[in-house]
Amino acid sequence: MLRHLLLVPITLLLACDSAPTAPEQTANPTPTFSASTFTDNFVVALDQLVFIPCANGGLGEDVELTGRLHVLVHATLASDSNFVFKEHFQPQGVAGIGSVTGETYHGTGATQDLTHYGHVGQSFTFVNNFRIIGQRTGNNTLAHEVVHFTVNANGTVTASFDKVTADCK
Repeated sequence: MLRHLLLVPITLLLACDSAPTAPEQTANPTPTFSASTFTDNFVVALDQLVFIPCANGGLGEDVELTGRLHVLVHATLASDSNFVFKEHFQPQGVAGIGSVTGETYHGTGATQDLTHYGHVGQSFTFVNNFRIIGQRTGNNTLAHEVVHFTVNANGTVTASFDKVTADCK
């Protein structure tokens, strides 16, 4: 057994007795394009106090929503230094009890954002659709937000808006 253990390093040393050589060069090398990517997919605990303005006959009430939040994150860095970052959030099993009425509410929806940095500038887009659904008609809150901005390579903002709507249904 000891003899076999000694043979492994000796064999490796003998196999490496020649000097390393440079890779073969060609007259017109073909450029290679590659990108580095990262993706993470995980779930975190959600515990958030929200005010439901439609609840309690229009007087509103607080609801502590608890559950899970599914998170998906993806980033790409291309060989040309362009960078793209994406996020996706989605509640799972989110629910809460109204502080005044004792009614049950469920949180649903999705949130996504996309950020791009490159030689021609940068852009950011954020879309949030969040719904808190109650047991009765008229006490559901539907929130929607879209944010976007674009900056050109000179640093000038060429587009920018933030539109928020919230409705009781």
